[in-house]
Amino acid sequence: MYDDVLYPTDGETGAEAGFDRALAAARTFDARLHVLYVADTTRESVTNVLGEVVDALEREGQEVVEAYVERADDRGVDAVDAVVQGRPHEAIVEYAEGNADLIVLPSRSRTGVTDHLLGSTTERVVRTADTPVLSVPVG
Repeated sequence: MYDDVLYPTDGETGAEAGFDRALAAARTFDARLHVLYVADTTRESVTNVLGEVVDALEREGQEVVEAYVERADDRGVDAVDAVVQGRPHEAIVEYAEGNADLIVLPSRSRTGVTDHLLGSTTERVVRTADTPVLSVPVG
């Protein structure tokens, strides 16, 4: 039913519950797991490290996705990582269009109480994606 499962993450609240569900879906359907981090271009993130200009969010994102891919591999699930720049909900939907049959997202993220019911990124993905979305409640 699903060949590719997309798990977008910011490495924050809800990440574990969402990852466990995405991993279970990938294992159930013998699907590849795509772990995606979106370096949010609406936030300032470029910095100078030892004389080298580096995008701190991209660097953080690479560390986050590599850790999840390693965990998936340890559990026998084929996984790939991706770090992209953009507005999170738009980048998730765009990535899913060519790479995923199912998106698994936590229902809340780093913006917390200001969001009602789902969380702004998850809500926007649910409303705009053609790909099915599984929203995982954060407990």
